[in-house]
Amino acid sequence: MSIYDTLNEQQRQAVYHTEGPLLILAGAGSGKTRVLTHRIAYLIDEKGVNPWNILAITFTNKAAGEMRERVDQIVGFGSESIWVSTFHSTCVRILRRFIDRLGFDTNFTIYDTDDQKTLMRDICKHLQIDTKIYKERNLLAAISAAKNEMVTPQEYRLRAEGDFGRQKIASVYEEYEKQMQANNALDFDDLLVKAVQLFQTQPDVLDYYQERFRYIMVDEYQDTNSVQFQFVSTLAAKYRNLCVVGDDDQSIYKFRGADIGNILNFEKVFRDACVIKLEQNYRSTSTILDAANAVIRNNRGRKEKTLWTENGQGEKIEVRQFDSGYEEAEYIVGEIQDSVRAGEGSYNENAILYRTNAQSRLFEEKLVSAGVPYKLVGGVNFYARKEIKDLLAYLKTIDNAKDDLAVRRIINVPKRGIGLTSVNRVQEYALRKEIGFYEALLCADLIPGIGRGLAKLESFAALMEHFKAEAAGKGILELLEVILDVTGYIEDLKSEGEIEAEARIENIEELKNKAADYEESCREQGGEPTLSGFLEEVALVADVDSLDENSDYVILMTLHSAKGLEFPHVYLAGMEDGLFPSYMTVTSDNPEELEEERRLCYVGITRAMEKLTLTCARRRMVRGETQYNKMSRFLKEIPLDLLSTGATFAAQEKEEEPRIQTSWQQARQAFRTKAFASPKPVQQFKVAGGNGPGYDVGDRVRHVKFGDGLVTAIVEGGRDYEVTVEFDRFGTKKMFAAFAKLQKI
Repeated sequence: MSIYDTLNEQQRQAVYHTEGPLLILAGAGSGKTRVLTHRIAYLIDEKGVNPWNILAITFTNKAAGEMRERVDQIVGFGSESIWVSTFHSTCVRILRRFIDRLGFDTNFTIYDTDDQKTLMRDICKHLQIDTKIYKERNLLAAISAAKNEMVTPQEYRLRAEGDFGRQKIASVYEEYEKQMQANNALDFDDLLVKAVQLFQTQPDVLDYYQERFRYIMVDEYQDTNSVQFQFVSTLAAKYRNLCVVGDDDQSIYKFRGADIGNILNFEKVFRDACVIKLEQNYRSTSTILDAANAVIRNNRGRKEKTLWTENGQGEKIEVRQFDSGYEEAEYIVGEIQDSVRAGEGSYNENAILYRTNAQSRLFEEKLVSAGVPYKLVGGVNFYARKEIKDLLAYLKTIDNAKDDLAVRRIINVPKRGIGLTSVNRVQEYALRKEIGFYEALLCADLIPGIGRGLAKLESFAALMEHFKAEAAGKGILELLEVILDVTGYIEDLKSEGEIEAEARIENIEELKNKAADYEESCREQGGEPTLSGFLEEVALVADVDSLDENSDYVILMTLHSAKGLEFPHVYLAGMEDGLFPSYMTVTSDNPEELEEERRLCYVGITRAMEKLTLTCARRRMVRGETQYNKMSRFLKEIPLDLLSTGATFAAQEKEEEPRIQTSWQQARQAFRTKAFASPKPVQQFKVAGGNGPGYDVGDRVRHVKFGDGLVTAIVEGGRDYEVTVEFDRFGTKKMFAAFAKLQKI
């Protein structure tokens, strides 16, 4: 029996079509990774293609790792010659070899978001930009958008003629690029932009890679932006054997620059393209798929397809509406606990998905108080923690001393008595002489007015030169240990306090583990571990890559983070107009924005394999105000016969439009009340300086004796409010608000 006999008819067609442009429209859970891996095997086994000539690109390290593993299993000998990696990793490999043609050194540093913010702060200070008017994050977003469209600073300035605000951004963009070049650094956008520039300006480099990669496959094609499209189309222009796989119904990253037009217009760009649809789903029950199909059918900007499955009908979708977000969280956590206790599954079979990061707070609090293990995807990235960034800055300085940000970060970490005045004098000297910060440190004795700071600066420079010498003969793990030992970094942490230091030291140990893993995996693949390679791998890691499928914890994540994953039971929370779809989308005149939100809903529904629970609340706290919302319009697009409860919808139809109950609206309503209506009993105790207790159900509060707790109920009496609080250490207490003097935290 052939390995291709296990594929369905459409999958086989996609595998066997090897020459010319091919668009595979792969619905959620339709086995696209299986198709890609079998297609690679077919090219090698049946078509005699050299593994060296195959490139497979995807978006996340996790997806690339899974594909790499499957390719190795199915292809066997020679599979190591196939490039299977993300867009960014692919570009880094090309740039490490040829970026010197563009005026950079091949040991360039990759800047993450925090590095970019630090650099932008320095640029705004240098150019005397008012950051109240031109916010740093907006400037970075404008630069990123320009790079994604391959617009250079010079072009940006020309397009901005007559627009003072955009001219200001052009000045910032020019200085940003100048500083990046001086620091021998690239941001994530640059990795793609510089690779395309390399192809456009160096014909021999382009020809080399076009000959190298005669067969190109791109996964998640609906998420590509303009520069990614430019990269793959340029690379594939010679042999035109470009196979793209994607689902326009799962295009949800417009805010990152993704252009759904790349997949919708593929046949217009490649007029001889073959289009194959994969509509059989292997993940979910037919009830879940019918709901997903019903929702996404309301979008106009899509290619028609309908998911189906042989998995059976499955359970109906459960819909629950609660009075508050707190009750919603309590119900979901209770359901998960009950199912695990009943032996119906483990914690890691459950995922709680939501539209915004802010929604995680109530779930986290409830999970903690219930003693349920959980993993929050999208919290503080491991590599964004201070101690990790400090140690990585040491490694970056050793690897690329031109990286001014890295050098300045560690010049006084741990404290060496090097003050800001000395640092500023070095910086001014470097700018005046047009040299790097580290280069200026090496000749610190020439800096006017450096005074008593000279000895300390020379000591730091000598230390870094010592580390550079050590790096030549040591592995990354050994080098890390030398840095920790010589600098006394851990001892310095301990001086801050034992409790604070413990968690940070654990993080440092985890970084050591990462270094050891990297060295081991390099040797297993027959390569040589390098400091540049380690820093590159760390820079390109994504938060979702840290998800350990073998650990038993409930997963909390936003819908954007959940794409590409699957779970037996999905809880999709906050299904309310004003939250999902968002208030901005509901009030927008642009129908494309609502269509993107609907695609996000489709993604959420299709993450569920066996059970799907959709929840919403009549009111919830949003940005400090109680918001009252209708049930989400997406819920109403699901046929009632697919739901375990349909009665709620009838009542919903009569509800008024989404509203936010601001203090102004409350006052207006009070003003409209009849003059002789019976007033409520007068409050004899003023609580928190207003008419209410100053906090609401679901808020965290602090009591002078009982400590921190969660407000579970507030009952208005004649003289005061009776408040019920579930304290973290002392259990549930009832008290009068005026005497309790609870402080909202």
